[in-house]
Amino acid sequence: MTTSIPPLREAARAIVLDAADRVMLLRYDEEGGFWATPGGSLEDGEDHATATLRELREELGIDEKAVELGAQLAERSKDHVVGGCLVRQVEKYFLTRVSAADVAPDRASQTDNICEARWWTVSDLRAATETVYPVRLADLVEAVVEGRTPALPVVLD
Repeated sequence: MTTSIPPLREAARAIVLDAADRVMLLRYDEEGGFWATPGGSLEDGEDHATATLRELREELGIDEKAVELGAQLAERSKDHVVGGCLVRQVEKYFLTRVSAADVAPDRASQTDNICEARWWTVSDLRAATETVYPVRLADLVEAVVEGRTPALPVVLD
């Protein structure tokens, strides 16, 4: 019996923090409902940083000039279905600082089934009863807020 490896889908995601150290998450109703960081797959010829900025513009209406794009904080690999096909998605998460006032969902051009956008504190993340991706996001955000930004990207579940 042979098992095939799903095709690779590279993605860039943003851990968006505001001046109050809250993280922006987006809610989706699919797969039982969940919250996730903004982001999506790379387009042809894009690098991860460029894709991160594009996704923030498309999903949250953030002008890329208003974004302070930081280091890659984490990486996650997950097999899941996209458009009816199983893929192995490899996501790179980048620290992103913005002013809460620069988030303008009414200017978003591709909302991709986003039901809600909301700022969360570390305490909110720790108390969440809803599914939040990636797992251990609270630990990562707390480390950054406390000035313990990882030297190398953390591998997330």
